[in-house]
Amino acid sequence: MVKQLPVALSIATSDSGCGAGIQADLLTFAACNAYGITALAALTAQNPDGVTEIEAMSPGFLRAQLAQLAAYYPIKAAKTGMLFSSELIETAAAFIAKQQIAVVVDPVMVATSGARLLKEGAIHSLTTKLLPLATLITPNLDEAAVLLGRRPNSPVEMRASAHELTARFGTATLLKGGHLPGDELLDILALTSGKLIEIASPRIPDVDTHGSGCTLSAAITAELAKGRALTDAVQTAHAYLRRGLERPLHVAGRAFIRH
Repeated sequence: MVKQLPVALSIATSDSGCGAGIQADLLTFAACNAYGITALAALTAQNPDGVTEIEAMSPGFLRAQLAQLAAYYPIKAAKTGMLFSSELIETAAAFIAKQQIAVVVDPVMVATSGARLLKEGAIHSLTTKLLPLATLITPNLDEAAVLLGRRPNSPVEMRASAHELTARFGTATLLKGGHLPGDELLDILALTSGKLIEIASPRIPDVDTHGSGCTLSAAITAELAKGRALTDAVQTAHAYLRRGLERPLHVAGRAFIRH
């Protein structure tokens, strides 16, 4: 019998520079031996220096994409990235609620360049409709600040915030600490059991981290699609991202994640 690749779905946005968004997701899925499919929520005009324009899909078109994908592919796991508006978030949530799959929610709100990627008013839909459906959420410190009303600014505060996010939304939380200063990177995985797992590694200098959040959440999704337990999926995905940062691609005078 021919072995079938597991199918991983990304519901997210196109990055015209291909460093983040669905382009990074597809590269990651392929590198992690999963078959990637996508449902586009929006298009962006961007490069690693910034986002200049966002063109959102209609909720009906996102719904049509998802229906076609679900009708054909045996989806094993899904991730969401930038969804931009309340209407698109609620469309994605309505689809996910009908699936019996692992779901990773990367609550993308602000680009690395500082551009706002979520419309005003969409936070309510994110927190009430989508996050409670997740198997895992993967906020960075700035996103945690929006979700909790305060920014964790130390490892001690990260531990408390990771616990609080997990309790508030009923899902495991991977709180990413890359925005903290220092030579060490710390991410904290808070499980619904109450257990905390800390993943620390040396910071890699002189590598552009554009798309690192998308890459990490996509790698976790791919591993979940292959049937890995959540903790194993997170640790395997971290190792994948680490390798991509340690041996980057050199393009246009900068060093980017290698997939």
